[in-house]
Amino acid sequence: MIGTGSNPNVAAAVVIGIEPNWTERIVEGIAATGKPVAGFAIEGQGELEIVRQASWTAMEFVQRASEQQRERVDLSDLTVSIKCGESDTTTGLGSCPTVGVAVDRLVDAGATVFFGETSELTGGEHLVADRMATSELRDAFLTAYADYVGEITRGGVDLLGSQPTEGNIAGGLSTIEEKALGNIQKLGSKPVIGVLGPAEPPANGPGLYFMDTSSAAAECITLMAGAGAVVHFFPTGQGNIIGNPIEPVIKLTANAATATTMSEHIDLDVSDLVLRRMRLDEAGDKLMELLRRTANGRLTAAEALGHREFVMTKLYRSA
Repeated sequence: MIGTGSNPNVAAAVVIGIEPNWTERIVEGIAATGKPVAGFAIEGQGELEIVRQASWTAMEFVQRASEQQRERVDLSDLTVSIKCGESDTTTGLGSCPTVGVAVDRLVDAGATVFFGETSELTGGEHLVADRMATSELRDAFLTAYADYVGEITRGGVDLLGSQPTEGNIAGGLSTIEEKALGNIQKLGSKPVIGVLGPAEPPANGPGLYFMDTSSAAAECITLMAGAGAVVHFFPTGQGNIIGNPIEPVIKLTANAATATTMSEHIDLDVSDLVLRRMRLDEAGDKLMELLRRTANGRLTAAEALGHREFVMTKLYRSA
């Protein structure tokens, strides 16, 4: 919750809690960023009274935020997260490699990038482990992976050799291993310099980081935004409606049918890659340009449609 309120895309925060101590703890965490924040505890005053008080403060914060002016920043100031969804054969062939090109360019420019989806690296986890910058990071990654997959296995499910999602099967992916090999294409080619827990901010400076997260889209993006990501790349095959109230979600597809039937949800169509009418570097150029436009204020498709999917917390891990 502190990470969510601390995200650079949040101008100010109003925290409403049941009792004062925990409410104040979250307020203090967000206040460390220097942004305006106020907390209100329901105990002793009642919910309706607290909503009344908080509404006045929220109005003041909105007015104050409206006077902020744009400032020029460099790509190195950005933290970008990546996650794919509703994958099919075109994802690993087109949209994920396009993201990989952009990830390499961002890391070269001094930006920070998060990737995760721990369980959906199954079958390709050794390739990710080989990308770790140190042996200690390799061990940390493999431990996180084994813990996550072990929890799934203890639930009576074995992901190996299977494909658990109907959408992926319909899209032509036969196994989780095949899906993972396409998924990994979006990581680019740079070394991984950190292994993070859910919503954990990076501590090793700019670069590519693994974050131990669910493969569930809303949950994963919420956690990455909680660690400071300000823009998200979401390559998709069959199409997805995911958005986020804090982090703009840029969706791209290399599936020509999806680009047509779900055009209102797709920000970038790179299906010409699969049709061999576009080079991969050209697709990367288009995605980087879209990133710049989004950072400059252009609404993504999800934002224009009002999609604000958000999962703050869960009582158990999801695969």
